[in-house]
Amino acid sequence: MKIGFTTLCMFMEDNSKIIKTAKENNFEMIEILGESPFFTKDDIYTYKDCGLEVSIHAPTVDINIASLNDGIRAESVRQMKACIDYAEKINARAITVHAGKIGRNDPPLRKHALELACESISGLVDYAENVIISVENMPIRQAFLGNKIEEIEMFKKECGCGITIDLGHGNTTGNTEDLLNLKNITYCHLNDNDGKKDQHIPLGDGTLDLDLLKKVKRGIIELNNFDNILKSKKVIETKIQCP
Repeated sequence: MKIGFTTLCMFMEDNSKIIKTAKENNFEMIEILGESPFFTKDDIYTYKDCGLEVSIHAPTVDINIASLNDGIRAESVRQMKACIDYAEKINARAITVHAGKIGRNDPPLRKHALELACESISGLVDYAENVIISVENMPIRQAFLGNKIEEIEMFKKECGCGITIDLGHGNTTGNTEDLLNLKNITYCHLNDNDGKKDQHIPLGDGTLDLDLLKKVKRGIIELNNFDNILKSKKVIETKIQCP
């Protein structure tokens, strides 16, 4: 397995320090957390040809590419495209996006929001030239789109996107193994929880079936503390070496 981590765990540090830390600890990948504060840093182009496989988690704060509000949806898509522009400049491999959410989970509203999400995602796929647009499965909360396998498969089929599988999210929806059996997985987010809430705790501290790690080819450890990143890395290395 290729292993990396999210810059969330060192979010306010210089990017050159993040890259150095990744290499010193034998990581091969990095996922940039693409929220607005990141783009105010002076060294955001340090990631180009940095010796790591780079992906980006597109912004999610106040973003909704499936919004029923045309203005909010348009601005959300605009920010996704700005993220794609940056990704192309640094030769990133992929961008993970959230399909969006709804305020009320009525079936007709969900159906319409899924249609709007497909429209937005298809537009992003068409806009990107050399970067994979990858839609992430979401946790059990009803407001989220993409927390059902049939929705993830629909995005993949209708939009031509890749998929990012978050094992912790799958643990809350009870279908992690089925998600890992899907085709066109771009990479995975690795974290744990109690099976009920999306807690993003270290691997082994929750109820995730750690044998599922053996199915992962590319994994980003998605935690907010670097000590816990290293703790989870050890769990992965121990588990995948076991027969």
